[in-house]
Amino acid sequence: MKKLKSIFTLILVSALLLSCGDDDGASISLETGTEVSFNLFDVTGGGVLGTATFAELSDGTTKVTIDIASSLLVGDHPIHIHENTAAEGGDIAVTLNPVDASGMSETTVETLDDGTSISYNELVTFDGYINVHLSAAELATLVAQGDIGVNAFTGESMSYDLNEADLVGISGTAIFEERVSGETLVTLMLENTPDGGSHPSHIHMNTAAEGGDIAVTLESVNGTSGMSKTNVSALDDGTMISYNELIDYDGYINVHASADDLATLAAQGDIGQNVLTGMSETYDLNEVDVAGVSGTVTFSQRVNDEILVTIQLMGTTQGDSHPTHIHFNSAAEGGDIAVTLTSVDGTTGMSQTNVSALNDMTSLTYNALITFDGYINVHQSTDDLATLIAQGDIGANAGM
Repeated sequence: MKKLKSIFTLILVSALLLSCGDDDGASISLETGTEVSFNLFDVTGGGVLGTATFAELSDGTTKVTIDIASSLLVGDHPIHIHENTAAEGGDIAVTLNPVDASGMSETTVETLDDGTSISYNELVTFDGYINVHLSAAELATLVAQGDIGVNAFTGESMSYDLNEADLVGISGTAIFEERVSGETLVTLMLENTPDGGSHPSHIHMNTAAEGGDIAVTLESVNGTSGMSKTNVSALDDGTMISYNELIDYDGYINVHASADDLATLAAQGDIGQNVLTGMSETYDLNEVDVAGVSGTVTFSQRVNDEILVTIQLMGTTQGDSHPTHIHFNSAAEGGDIAVTLTSVDGTTGMSQTNVSALNDMTSLTYNALITFDGYINVHQSTDDLATLIAQGDIGANAGM
């Protein structure tokens, strides 16, 4: 009996193996244990809504699992992998199985929709993004979205302030995020922009105090949402620029009121090496020949150790322009001009100047300027330099 039982078992196993071998050549592909996950974001709120996990199978293909945690999901939600970054947009590359009400979807991906084979290694480095749509009838409405492959984020980012300029109450931030590819997602987020407006935005060369040509054209800020997103991989002239180069760039951002009113700025802010460190020194500018005019000068250190010199006066006359200089020695001694500053605008009482050198081109750092043997003169006008409207010792002479 034992011998008969063993023979029967052997016949049964052989039959099963033969059956599997005759199944049209099909074989089972198992997960290798290698996988990569990408975040899928709520397109309305920006928070992480779920994940897309790419798992390598033993035959080199990929199991793509979408897992979205949302109580708002009802019915099926179409999903696609698109070409390019989400900020740029692109055609559908791969159609995935839809997410159902449970928030889950699984698809084995062997080819692109056009029939081109794509391996696991190619898919996890794909130049693409995923869209999860509300329904087949409402593809324009997105439930979730996320960059994948080389467009995924490394976690490295820098934020810069965008300050109020000509339009009262509008300000915000610019966020630079590094992609695996070394490219940069630039996100502008402003508060109090008018609904329905569109605000052209650019990265310019130099500091905001100096002004400069447009280096990178960004997507216009949507007035309703206050946001814009731009993928940056090159300057407008075609010169490639990486994330590390962009966060060290000698530049600033302008956000304009509209395409028809570029002269009016909604917001502005220095970026890269021009950002202020938070270190500053302030000196008094006292009344001299014109009654009622006085104020302060502030020296602010930049990351590159250059200096933003900001003069703020009270009592100046609207429409006037007041030439301003840093001189050698103390005000009591008098001395030659060391640095020519931007003239003070009588209407605002302000001037801003980026200082990196004396007029004779001798380099000047922040620490050198706050210990400088000098003083500041603010003159009545170019035609009346002899009349001083404000004056004050700076650096080594402060408090004298």
